Amino acid sequence: MPTRRILYILVIGIIAGLSALIGTFAGGVFVISYLQSVEPTPTVVIPPTPSRQLNLDLPAPTPEITIIDAVEEVGPAVVTVIGELRGRPVSGSGVVISSQGYILTNNHVVEGTSHIVVIRADGSELPADIVGTDMYADLAILRSQGEFPTIARLGNSDNLKPGETVIAIGSPLGDFLNTVTVGVISATGRVIDTGNGFLMEDLIQTDAAINQGNSGGPLVNLAGDVVGINTLVVRGSGFSNTIAEGLGFAIPINTAKFVAEQIIEDGYFARPHIGIRWQSISPRLARAYNLPVQWGTYVSDVFPGSPADKSGLDKGDIITHIDDIALDQNHTYINTLFAHQPGEEVTITLVRSGKELSVSLVLGESR
Repeated sequence: MPTRRILYILVIGIIAGLSALIGTFAGGVFVISYLQSVEPTPTVVIPPTPSRQLNLDLPAPTPEITIIDAVEEVGPAVVTVIGELRGRPVSGSGVVISSQGYILTNNHVVEGTSHIVVIRADGSELPADIVGTDMYADLAILRSQGEFPTIARLGNSDNLKPGETVIAIGSPLGDFLNTVTVGVISATGRVIDTGNGFLMEDLIQTDAAINQGNSGGPLVNLAGDVVGINTLVVRGSGFSNTIAEGLGFAIPINTAKFVAEQIIEDGYFARPHIGIRWQSISPRLARAYNLPVQWGTYVSDVFPGSPADKSGLDKGDIITHIDDIALDQNHTYINTLFAHQPGEEVTITLVRSGKELSVSLVLGESR
């Protein structure tokens, strides 16, 4: 290559390098000048969140551990109740409430049964006898002559709140001993029409799974206290094909304690009576038989020597009030009567031959 051409290329390279160097220097000077003309942005310090500090200082308990502890405390006091009804086995659950072997369960679990045995949590069996029952509260007391590893602690159902966690323990279908299900208190003070002329009142509603065989078993809170006795589950309303789930009901333990204590002491639970056979009157029945009232109780028979007989009640009378409570869809004859005690004097308002009358009587005692 000619010397002149080589010199020409070198000169061009030197010029290009100097241009790049000058440009870089000029750009740096411009940036520094600009940054010096702008105020600096202050540093922002984010303080710690107070709630996070509280959570670290007060850790929440682990729910699973609480549930396990409650089940371990009450589970050994839960038994399976097996009876024989017209040659067929029937089953339910129960809970030991006394060191003398008294067991609390449902009346419908043992009603009409014979040869009752209870199966303890460890699978061993013991014979049991019925001490007494109350069909209206659906409660029964059994007694077994044997030793039980623990006695259930009874709580206070008046303190229950919707949303509170509860545990149901029982033996669904009589086969799956001491099954544990967990839910919440859905509501308190529920009323269920039994279809037998009276209402079951003040029931606890829960979504803890309750199945056939769970009846009579305990509903337990996280403190390990029995707060209810599981009694029934509703699958539908009877007016549609819709099947509902999670509608279980339990008898408040305060009610169960009141009934159980009298049964253990006296062998029965006393209820007031006036001594009649009766039939509830509803608007539909009133229309069908052209009756003079929409709601009330028709007296179909009066027992000789009963309070009703002594006060002058007669067959065909229609009772409309007990004291100042009118009998209607929300106040059945039985529930209104059971608001009183044996030995109390009450005023009965009735309709006889189209005329309204009032009589006073002293309530008797039924067993």
